[in-house]
Amino acid sequence: MHLEAGFAASYRTISINTALCKGCGICAALCPGALRMTGSGKAAVSDQSLCTGCRNCENHCPDYAIFIKVA
Repeated sequence: MHLEAGFAASYRTISINTALCKGCGICAALCPGALRMTGSGKAAVSDQSLCTGCRNCENHCPDYAIFIKVA
């Protein structure tokens, strides 16, 4: 299911399983607004409200560590 760009951000939640994240940085490169890399080398949510729901982070994560949940 692809989310529409106009879909309200309050209905989306970015979930990152840091135990699976290897810190490749692909997600942060694809989404520099909503995601960032931490000092420990793991992906983290920087601003949930900037998530457009494109799912590029989820679809390109080689470790399957990121999920976009829709409520």
